[in-house]
Amino acid sequence: MNIKKHIPVVGAAALSAALLVAAYPPFGETASIAVALAPLLVVARLASPKKAAWTWFGGGFAFWFATLAWMPAICKNDGPWPLVGLGWFGLAALCAGYFALFGWLNARAWRRFGRWGLAFEPILWAGVEWLRGWLFTGFAWNYLGTALVPIPDFLASARVGGVYLVSALVVLVNGVFATLACRVVAQMRREAPEGRRWIRSLETAVPLAVVLLVFWLCRPPADGGLNEATLPGSEQQNTLRVALVQRNAPCVFRAGKERQDPVEAYRNLMEAMAPAKPDLAVWGESAMSEFGRLASERARSAAKYFSQLVGGAALLAGGDYGERTNGVVRVYNCAGLYVPSGDDMTLQICAKQHLVPFGEYIPFDKWIPVLQRLSPIGVSLYPGEARLLEVPVRGGRNVVKVAPLICFEDTLPPLARKGAQLGAQAIVLITNDSWFSDSWEAEQHAWQAVLRAVETGLPVIRVGNSGVTGVIGASGRTRWLTDGAGRPLVDARGCQLETVQVRTAPRLTPYVRVGDWPLLVLFAASLVGLFMVKCRT
Repeated sequence: MNIKKHIPVVGAAALSAALLVAAYPPFGETASIAVALAPLLVVARLASPKKAAWTWFGGGFAFWFATLAWMPAICKNDGPWPLVGLGWFGLAALCAGYFALFGWLNARAWRRFGRWGLAFEPILWAGVEWLRGWLFTGFAWNYLGTALVPIPDFLASARVGGVYLVSALVVLVNGVFATLACRVVAQMRREAPEGRRWIRSLETAVPLAVVLLVFWLCRPPADGGLNEATLPGSEQQNTLRVALVQRNAPCVFRAGKERQDPVEAYRNLMEAMAPAKPDLAVWGESAMSEFGRLASERARSAAKYFSQLVGGAALLAGGDYGERTNGVVRVYNCAGLYVPSGDDMTLQICAKQHLVPFGEYIPFDKWIPVLQRLSPIGVSLYPGEARLLEVPVRGGRNVVKVAPLICFEDTLPPLARKGAQLGAQAIVLITNDSWFSDSWEAEQHAWQAVLRAVETGLPVIRVGNSGVTGVIGASGRTRWLTDGAGRPLVDARGCQLETVQVRTAPRLTPYVRVGDWPLLVLFAASLVGLFMVKCRT
């Protein structure tokens, strides 16, 4: 075996993996994303499809294994380490498989179409990202475009093509650097340059011109602040005052070992918000579980007590909800909205639509009930349907319609789109990341929600039990609950009052209207070109 022969491709895989890891939390070195894929793109252009696939798999596995290094944090919360280790390794390998698929397809495109393969790269990457978020229930985490969250002006194209368009533009930029690197390799090999000089110039000038043109056409408005109404539409707005409450309850595995008085914890946090008289108080996912199921008398009494602490505000909190259907008790992970009504509290329910396999249910456990015993939360949940909750605005007859998302649902563009299509004026995301306390998972998770705000043109109100908590404007600008050093507050208690401007009749963004169909058509056409169109190799 000639080891020296493999050094360049191994080095390319390692360099791309390191640059990709640097682009996401905890590092957040956004500039690295502009060149992160370039080394691997060079391999795909110069090597055989098989060699490219293996190289991309190696680089992808290194990246995913490193960026998902927050998964073992669950072991500190008494999670079963053999399953955690297997899940960490398996998930990294699965995601690396999508890298390998792209590497193989891209290498094939360059072998069949020559320099025209440059046009296939962004489409193939975006299509493979879409597959990763859909196949086998999907894992829509850390898309390439998500790395641009610290520069919200660069996210504006998501209004037109979603996060996939942002990712495609990033690949175009990486492709320019890969082209330059390929020329250096050709000179080192003393190979004659292909094509005329003006053609070679177009290989770098055209992709950059396309990127700049898309950024210019999708540029955010001049008043792109946090609470702006960023899209053309009705001038009528509602002002929603929201109290964000970060309880930092212990992980479910440690709840019995770290007993905390939830009444005292929430009372202190809510009383801090009382002088502002908010319209809505938002707690995290599973927050109401400490008082019973959402519809129970104890939970209603608790909601009424805490609502009165802040002058009769509506309270949105996560919890479980059970109902009997055809003799079968179905349990849902829900967002419940308690609204004062005389001496009582009315309850609006919206169940989580996309459940986490092996976390909230075990695959096939509805047909093989014994599998339900393997669920880490002790119960097998059922999925719900998209629904809006109506929050009354204090001092008026208006209501604000919000689309709830729960936990990892903010990683899935179709769910936020569905809420916007139903007429939502804002999105509320509640989550509980305490399973991964003392890690950077919470900050990585928060970055995913930023793209949902830009894609839908709606503000996102985000509350995490242990962080990250805050508000995301429709332009992608954020205002997080922070610690003394200005970093997002994680694994600690805190509260924050936010004033959110919401349009009474928001106009749907192009992405909400059209969705992913343009991408899928281009992706399908590219695959047809790769496998069915005859061309000179």
